[in-house]
Amino acid sequence: MAFESLSEKLSQAFKKLRSKGKLNEADIKEAMREVKFALLEADVNYKVVKDFVKAVSERAVGQEVLESLTPAQQVIKIVNEELTALMGGENARLEFPSKPPCVVLMCGLQGSGKTTHAAKLARYFKEHMSCRPLLIACDVYRPAAIEQLQIVGEKAGARVFEMGQGDPVQIAREGLRFAKDHGHDLVIVDTAGRLHIDETLMDELKRIEAEVNPNEILLVVDSMTGQDAVTVADTFNKALPITGVILTKLDSDTRGGAAISVRQVTGKPIKFSGIGEKIEDLEPFHPERMASRILGMGDMLTLIEKAQTSVDEKEAEKLARKMKENSFDMNDLLDQMQQIKKMGSIKQLLGMIPGIGNKIDEMDVDERQLVRIEAMITSMTPAEREKPSIINPSRKRRIAAGSGTRVEDVNRLLKQFDQMKQMMKKMGNMGKKGGKRRMRLPGMPF
Repeated sequence: MAFESLSEKLSQAFKKLRSKGKLNEADIKEAMREVKFALLEADVNYKVVKDFVKAVSERAVGQEVLESLTPAQQVIKIVNEELTALMGGENARLEFPSKPPCVVLMCGLQGSGKTTHAAKLARYFKEHMSCRPLLIACDVYRPAAIEQLQIVGEKAGARVFEMGQGDPVQIAREGLRFAKDHGHDLVIVDTAGRLHIDETLMDELKRIEAEVNPNEILLVVDSMTGQDAVTVADTFNKALPITGVILTKLDSDTRGGAAISVRQVTGKPIKFSGIGEKIEDLEPFHPERMASRILGMGDMLTLIEKAQTSVDEKEAEKLARKMKENSFDMNDLLDQMQQIKKMGSIKQLLGMIPGIGNKIDEMDVDERQLVRIEAMITSMTPAEREKPSIINPSRKRRIAAGSGTRVEDVNRLLKQFDQMKQMMKKMGNMGKKGGKRRMRLPGMPF
């Protein structure tokens, strides 16, 4: 999970602060020392850490904090604000020109995920802004690079322009002409990478840039490489007018050093982050949301946005109606599970809920459980799904055998489904009575 180790260490530091009630300068100094070590262990650039801790300390020893009734919360608030500012303050969007097409030049080292993220970017803007993207294949050196772009381009629903193993500058020029002739309003140029930064790579990128005059030059860097990612970003930025960064593998980066350091070192914003292997696993980088995740405060806005893009509105209305009528069946449960799967992993989604972020590792989250439930439901007959009460012992044995599970698993699913139905019935009754009665849920303190 992203920032896992950093979140854990910062949580421990703030836990000590909360336990002290009133704070003095020595308490804050000790807490800042722990924050400093946590950031350094997360592979954050040393100068960035030094400046960050100094800025937080200067604000934290003021009267507003030391005389506050909740000084620990005030310190955390300051850390949150400074962390947000460190990563860019607010989401930096792609700059679309008044006259299309918008030309985006992708660059980066080989293996950073440049080709895949070119397609992810195409898919994102096609889905969210109804763009007609065109991918131009200018990586003519890496074996199967053009074929790879065609495969991911097809998944993204984007057309790919290629001219084989020709001159990249000519391909970029012809591709841009093709885009204008065929009404493509977004052009993404996939360029060649190298195993290291060299003069040949930079010279070719400069010539392509001069030819297509891009609106955006996005550098793709692997966040898992930590300080190396920051060094690469700084070197590219000195050679090319980079406008932004795409951080890949952010979902797997437990330290987070690159995400925190890149903006401060290069002065260029992180515009997108890759959060998984699927074509839809790309999201805009929001510094304030990322700071909240790091501090274990959740990220409800991103969770809501994921729900809005993944959940079918008509299906949601249908579900609400079925809950009200108490006619929810196994088919509906299966539909809901499939919609949840579109939003991402359960662990990832739970981590966005305030209060759960830092506790996610203490929770027994078995992603395979959804797969097992889905297998059991799909092993039921249409009649059994519509009316689970008809499932007798022999039917249970058949469902268990068909889904590769045990009869006990089928019993557990049926019991949980029955409890869910009872809860929905109570919610429906509460709604009919104007919501005057409060429903008491089992095991809940209200």
